[in-house]
Amino acid sequence: MTPAELSRTVRHAVCRAVHDGELSVTVPDTVRVDRPRPGGRGDWTTNAALRLAAEARLAPREVAEVLRGRLAGAPALARVDITGPGFLNFTLAAPAGAATLARVLAEGARYGHGDALAGRTLVFAPAAEPRAAAWTAAVVRLLRAQGADASVAPGGTETVQVTPAPVAYDPGALGPDAARWALLRPAAHDRPRTDPAWLLAQRETNPLFTVRYAHARARAALREAPAFGLRPEVPVAPGASAPVAAPVAPGAPAWTGRHVTPDGLAPGAARTLLDVLADHPRVLAASGHHRAPDRLARHLEAVADHTLRFLTQCPPLPAGDEKPSAAHRARLALAEAAGTVLAGGLSLLGIDAPAHL
Repeated sequence: MTPAELSRTVRHAVCRAVHDGELSVTVPDTVRVDRPRPGGRGDWTTNAALRLAAEARLAPREVAEVLRGRLAGAPALARVDITGPGFLNFTLAAPAGAATLARVLAEGARYGHGDALAGRTLVFAPAAEPRAAAWTAAVVRLLRAQGADASVAPGGTETVQVTPAPVAYDPGALGPDAARWALLRPAAHDRPRTDPAWLLAQRETNPLFTVRYAHARARAALREAPAFGLRPEVPVAPGASAPVAAPVAPGAPAWTGRHVTPDGLAPGAARTLLDVLADHPRVLAASGHHRAPDRLARHLEAVADHTLRFLTQCPPLPAGDEKPSAAHRARLALAEAAGTVLAGGLSLLGIDAPAHL
């Protein structure tokens, strides 16, 4: 269960409690879930009961008891506890992140695509101004990824026009990928920075380089893994059925879901990376709904930062006399998932994701 799915599950519990007369509150648009603080219980926690208590005219723990009753027995939840003044703490039924990894590896570049905008038809006016043209093309790709029928065509009474702040720059000095990043990364009302010395710099102060470098490092680990007799494997709980998924692309390393411990995913860097990967579908949906490719670009920066931290703190390949282990196989699966998300996100922005830099 991803954070977004857990949020929807808790909100649905509130809806049912209101419908059945157990709670008299306005159902929130969203329910926030967070990691427990150090020493806390479970995989995720929410303060939803505390936020609803005043309107419900009940003590927070009473609201929490109502919601716990509605959440008990959910297949993806091993247990639901109430702590402190009324926090709900959730322990997932499977190792944290295994479901996310299995889904990313199964769906590949389409991970995060959905049908939230299915049935919507949007026709965008062609744009002559460079930034508006790049923005329009990216928005069309994002909308299609969410099931909308989006296209660019002249004329028509319902034609939508995209008008971000314009910019003048020399396309020849940047190249198509750097230019698209420069035009799409800032919010629509902000003016882009088009300095070639910054956009083409091969260092981590350049966000586009960081995103592509993180992708290239993840792919490099996968290329080198066979020399150690390793391949990516998603950890699953002992006794659970192994997830089934296809390789990301033809020729990509095969992986299985054998019963391995999730030790390789336990450190903080791995869990944080899993969190941002699990958030990818929500970001794609929001970027399409709000016609804001800049949201996706900023998300890819976060994925890249956490990917590089993970690869440093949790090396997917053995070093020195270290023996290949289940932990390495699990880490390779996470590296593959991160590279897949980075490549898929860049593709939606119209930017190439090279495997070598």
